[in-house]
Order: sequence, then structure tokens, then C-alpha cells
Amino acid sequence: MKKILIANRGEIARRLLHTAHAMGISTVAVYSDPDALALHVREATQAVALGGSASADSYLRIDKLLAAARATGADAVHPGYGFLSENAEFAQAVVDAGLTWIGPPPAAIRALGSKAGAKALAQAQGVPCLPGYAGSDQSEERFVAEAARIGFPLMVKAVAGGGGRGMRLVADASHLTAALVSARSEALAGFGNGDLLIERALLSPRHVEVQVFADAHGHCIHLGERDCSVQRRHQKLIEESPSPAVDAALRERMGACAVALAQAAGYVGAGTVEFLLDEENPGQPGNFYLMEMNTRLQVEHPVTEALTGLDLVEWQIRVARGEPLPLRQDQVALQGHAIEVRLCAEDAHFTPHTGRVLHFAAPSATSFERALLGGLRFDHALEEGTEVTPHYDAMLGKLIVHAATRGDAIDALVRALTGTTLLGLPSNRAFLAACLGHPQFRAGQARVPFLAHEGDALRATLRQQEQAALLPSAMAALFPPCASTLPCSFARPMRLRHQGELLPMAVREMGRGHLHVEQRDAGKPTTLQMTPLPDGRVQCALDGVAHTVRTAAVGPLRWHWQAGGVDGWVEDASWEPAARAGTAGGANELRAPFNGRVVAVPVSAGEALQAGATVVVLESMKLEHSLACPAAATVAELLVAPGQQVAPGQVLARFAPQEA
Repeated sequence: MKKILIANRGEIARRLLHTAHAMGISTVAVYSDPDALALHVREATQAVALGGSASADSYLRIDKLLAAARATGADAVHPGYGFLSENAEFAQAVVDAGLTWIGPPPAAIRALGSKAGAKALAQAQGVPCLPGYAGSDQSEERFVAEAARIGFPLMVKAVAGGGGRGMRLVADASHLTAALVSARSEALAGFGNGDLLIERALLSPRHVEVQVFADAHGHCIHLGERDCSVQRRHQKLIEESPSPAVDAALRERMGACAVALAQAAGYVGAGTVEFLLDEENPGQPGNFYLMEMNTRLQVEHPVTEALTGLDLVEWQIRVARGEPLPLRQDQVALQGHAIEVRLCAEDAHFTPHTGRVLHFAAPSATSFERALLGGLRFDHALEEGTEVTPHYDAMLGKLIVHAATRGDAIDALVRALTGTTLLGLPSNRAFLAACLGHPQFRAGQARVPFLAHEGDALRATLRQQEQAALLPSAMAALFPPCASTLPCSFARPMRLRHQGELLPMAVREMGRGHLHVEQRDAGKPTTLQMTPLPDGRVQCALDGVAHTVRTAAVGPLRWHWQAGGVDGWVEDASWEPAARAGTAGGANELRAPFNGRVVAVPVSAGEALQAGATVVVLESMKLEHSLACPAAATVAELLVAPGQQVAPGQVLARFAPQEA
């Protein structure tokens, strides 16, 4: 194996390049039009343009990927994760082209890639599974009948799915039809296969997965578990190992089931067997049930690398070359505790966003290789100027801490998030730190519903922190300190907009970064002293409290700021007409919160709607998002149709008050 084509992009492409180059293997990067200047393109030995912007026109084009391999003389292909990584057709095409496929055999991908097929195989091996239906009859009538047999609550899942796409929790029969329609639409868009299955839902389980590895000589071992219970939209945000709920005996039982399933499928390479762990059944504590097997390297593989000291990508390459596993099961040793968080371009409400990275700075860390005990690893593909587009996943990178204890790992990861600066577009940096600091997570009690139950409280805490840092941060953005600033005898009237609310005030510049601020209803004027720091940040002293702030202009009158672990956005609405400045967007309009494609418009002009009724469904970053009517109203005008691309702030619909 002398040259590997990396059939992926972003941080996972950089991760694969890192190990390949360390092993003396040349690499070929591929890229879409938006990724032409991306880091993985510049770091590879060679790079080939695929053309197109959407995944369907670039990273999902088997013909283009194979043509790139032929043109560059690549003799192997690594798919990474996502895109075609679990596509048996792609794996077979690579093999048929005479290239080495760095992944499991196509037959194993087919056997395990279907959730229905995997469950049947698992049951034959005695692996516990939840009751469900995964038959070929995909009619609504059959699902309704099977749901009545299984009982509620239940989960609708895409048979060919993964990553939380095509999954819906259904509490009762009245919501089943809508869930089937929505899940099927998302599955078709994401996987090209709309087949679904249903199974009994556990309402408060843990999501615990087991990393397995097999070679072509009949050996298969597991490398411990990862607890991935902190999720939003059925997608993981925080992963850790060992799980707070798994002891040595349970680890052995789960590992044995995972290995049995892999061996039954003729598996070779890295794979992950995912389980739901039920701690709430008093009669049968510690029960676990198969969810699925992912036939690829996982996003969270660095957690396992931290505990074991192994390079799983190197293992993948060696196994693909026909080498045996370098360790037996009894030689696997797990050291310390590791936690990973996924840094995503999304706000605290999990809405994805696009934009340009205006400033990026990270604390001292390794990248794409195991951090020593007590160290930080930060895998990403970020730099100033990086464009985050709507065409791909919202994940920007992963921060991983490896420490002696779980408490030490949590504390170190919070410090790392606080020390990371990312300006230009919203991110979940502050939200992740809040999750880690929540008492329930710190106690090791966070289960899958954690964010559904605690999300509002976490967001409320973030709003309070943001409010406390708003005035010094806004002043640092609008009045950057400069030694030559002269005093002004007059106060400047201003209106700032923050989170949709107007903040009238009067600001007088006293010179040399000294401001006198009078806020309406604030009681007494406030004095700020701002001092520029050598690294570009500004230190603001307010009422004896120092705030260190970095700001970036994201428009003529809009700024993004970060003060330690707090993020915020502020606009100068002083120049807007009073009528416009006094609104936050208007309850009579529905606007697009992000770039996306209109999937459905399930209402009609003139239709009377209740508050919360779905008006438009958008697809962005591989997920569907339902946009609701903000209050009871009548649809006055619909301005978009299915298939249309929309931009942030674009008006989608207008409403009129309902007649009494």
C-alpha cells in the first residue's frame, strides 16, 4: 500500500492524512468546489477536484472517486465516516477496480448496514434486541398494526440510516403517521432509501457502544465501551469512556455480544456495536439491547485511542494490508478517563448555521494523535477564513481530554472550551461547557433524555451569563479603545439590539478607552475602562469586575463577541427608523433562520393555524427542521415552494390575525 485516496473531507480527512503520512504512505485528497482551499486539500500529497457543491455531486459520486484513484495511481481507498463509508456498493466498486478497501468486506456491510438485517443476525447469536417490526411490507397500514402489537412509546428508524437521521420518537398512535412520513422523507434525502422499521422505545436509557476490531485471520477483540448518552436530535454531543454505568462484568458481557455479532457477519476492520442500556427496569437491572452496528470508524474513536494508547487508523491500514491484530483481548489495557465534545456550528437551540470563521484560536493541544495523560487533543479543519456551508454536516471539530479521573477530565475540558476562540458564526462552545458543568452530568447520571429535560435550564444559565457580559462586550465592539481617542463633551444616544430586544442608552467617550454609559432603567450611570491587550483582546473593567473580550464585525453594524466562556451577538440599531428598530422581526412573518432547501409546505394561503403549527420544513446540513407559526394566525401569503433554496432572513410566509 503506497498511496491512499481519502474519500472524505474536513477533520476526518486530516485525521487519516496524519496517520498515513506517519506510516510513509502518500495520500490523495478529493474536494468539492466549496472545499477547493480547505486544509485537507493543501495537506495531502495530491488533490483532485470532484466538482459540484452538494454531496450528491461530489463526495457521493462513486464514478468520480474511482476516476480520481485511477488518475493519481492510488492503490487503496479510505472512506472515513459519513458519505460513502457504509455503502456496500462503493466498497464493492473499489474492490472490483483492483484497489484495497480500508474497511469491512462489502458482504459484511450489507449484512450489518441494514438495521433489520443486523437485528436478525444478532438474535441468531443471542444478542438482546428490543421487540419491533422490520419487514418488507412498508405500508402505513402494516406499521399501524405492528405498532399496536408492539405498544407505545416506540421509535421509528431508517433501515439504512445513521447519525440520528430518519429517527422519530412516537408517544402514541395519533402521531405515528406524521412520524412515518417525516422519517421516510429524511431517510430518502440522506441515504437514498426510505425503508423504515419500528421498535419499542426506552424512555430513559443510556447509549453505550462497544469498539470492536477484527482481522482477516479470524481474530476479533473489543476495546472497551463509550458512553454517548448526551445527544440532541439523536446525534451525539459528548462521548466518554469508561461509561459511569459500566463495571468490569457488564463490559465483558457487552463486549462478548459485540464480538459475536461481528464474527457472525464475517467482519474485518474497525466497527462499533451500539446498545441501549436500561438501568430503570428494577426486575432486570443492567439490561442492554442492540441498536445497530456501524461498519466504519466512529467520530468518537479518539476517546478509545486515549484510553488504549492505540492508533485505530493505523490498525485499519495494517488490517487492510492483511496483517493480524497486534494485540489479544487479554493484552488490551484501559488507562484513565477520556471525554470528547463535538464543536458544531449551531446555536444553543441546536439550529445549524453557516458563515465564515473570522477568528480562531485554540489552547495548546495535539491534533490527530493521542494526547498523553492530562493532555488535550483537538481534531478540526478550522482556520481564519474557513467557510462553513449548508452542504455538509455542522460539526467543526472535536476536543478530547484524557485525564486520570473523570472529574479531572471534565474540569480540563471546560477549561479547553473556555480557552477556544471562534468568531464569525454561532457555535455550541458555551453550551458544551454548560453541559459538562451540570450537576447531573458531573454525577455520571446523564442519560439520553438529558438535554430534552435540562436543555431549557442550560440555555437560561447561558442567557444570564451573556447578559452579565453584554455591556462591556458591546462597548468593546462599538468603541474599540485607542490611545488617541479624544474626550467628547456630548453623550451619543444609541439603540443596541441583543437577542431581539432593544437597549436604549447614551454613551460618552471620556478618552483613552474610558466610557460613561447611561442606560434607561439602569438607575445610575456606568463607567467602563477599556484597555487593549497585545493579543487583540480588550480588558474591560466594569464595577470592579474585569471582562476580557474579543470581538469581530460580522457586518457593518453587527458584532460577534466572546468573553471567556460566554458568546454573544449585538447590533447597532441606532440608525434604523424607530418603527423598524422596535421590532425583532415581526410576528407577522416567518423567516428562514439559516440556509436550506424547502422540503415541504404543508399549509395553504388562507388557512387558519394554531400556534406551533408547522408552516415550512427546511433541510439543512443533512437534517430536516420544521418551522412553526409563532402564534395563532391565518396564512396571508406563502413565498416559497418545495425544492427552493432559501437564505438566512428570507421571508417564507406572512400571517394575518385571525378574525374573532
